[in-house]
Amino acid sequence: MSSRLSSIRSRFTSGGESYGPIAILISVVVVAGLSQGLLLPVLSIFMEQRGISSSVNGFHAAALYIGSFAMSIMAERILKVSGFKKLLLGGLIAVTAALPLFPLTASLSLWFVLRLIVGMGDSAINFAAQLWLLLVTPPNQRGRIISLYGMFYGLGFSFGPLGIKLLHFGNMAPFIVLSGLFLALVLIIIYRLKDTHPPRQETHEEKGGRRYAKVYALAWFALIPALLYGYMEAGMSGTFPVYGLRIGLDSGEISTLLPFFGIGGLILQLPLGLLSDRIGRKKVLMAAGLLGGLLFFAVPLSGASFWPLLIIFMLAGGLVSSFFSLGLAFAADILPRTLLPAANVVASFHFNAGSMVGPNFSGALMEAGLTSALFLLLGSGYILFALSGFLFKGSPSKSKTI
Repeated sequence: MSSRLSSIRSRFTSGGESYGPIAILISVVVVAGLSQGLLLPVLSIFMEQRGISSSVNGFHAAALYIGSFAMSIMAERILKVSGFKKLLLGGLIAVTAALPLFPLTASLSLWFVLRLIVGMGDSAINFAAQLWLLLVTPPNQRGRIISLYGMFYGLGFSFGPLGIKLLHFGNMAPFIVLSGLFLALVLIIIYRLKDTHPPRQETHEEKGGRRYAKVYALAWFALIPALLYGYMEAGMSGTFPVYGLRIGLDSGEISTLLPFFGIGGLILQLPLGLLSDRIGRKKVLMAAGLLGGLLFFAVPLSGASFWPLLIIFMLAGGLVSSFFSLGLAFAADILPRTLLPAANVVASFHFNAGSMVGPNFSGALMEAGLTSALFLLLGSGYILFALSGFLFKGSPSKSKTI
């Protein structure tokens, strides 16, 4: 198995240029973040301008996550047949083809299908890029590289809404720019990255559902962060504006506060990744979860005070925005390499489940009168996760089985 992994690394780092391919994969995730950050608000603006109800708008937005969920189920099987490069290219081409079609039609049914395609494409891109990086990165650099990956995705997602300004040049403008960026990446990957396949599963190892059961048994603690991250990201984007208006914040204050959650993540992701390389990912995840949970509990106590909320958001965002990437890095430390594709599938499933179910649950509690439900649930979830770390006995030494 170690020779197989060495072969993957040597093909990935063609000519010994190890950082060139990593830079390409990080560029891919920046553009993927841009598309996610831009597509949701632009399409919401189009639908609002047409007088379409907010409930229909929200249902359509969920199509991205439905598509992502569907791809997460199929991605591992496709990867085994196609290899990393073809799966990555397939996702990029799907998104490139779908984006320009949005402003060319007014059909909501077709928009729903296009969102599904974009969601599936983005999921394929992230699945292939994340797993590829995890397999080729030495364990002592894994926290650094995967944190850079998460940081640059956040950077793309945060700057994506700025593309709304391109609507000044016509409805097609932002979609053409995004498609051009995706097309450029397709060409770069075709000519600059060599194809590889994931490590082959030994014949005596578990297959099918038993593989996923083994992944849970060995690394359940490392997979919970994806669920919390999905709930946090979708909840902050979709539920916090409602909470803010109900406690007396105006729309300008809400739109100013939200980016600081992402800014905190951009500031602390890399330091937390480096720290996890030095002292261990479990300790960093537990400490970040405990402190982040306490900060979420502090949000309702701050009321509608703008500056305390800004500071809390920046600190909380900095602590928990790295959860998805650090959780995957920890799973890579613990699991045999043949189980990493299955672990990525589980993480994607958890992320999409948190994104779809969490905000709806907190929204229902808010409608029932519990205004602070979002932050009470987030605080409880992160603190319970931190405490559960004392029950988890997984050790990175298990990864030496490769």
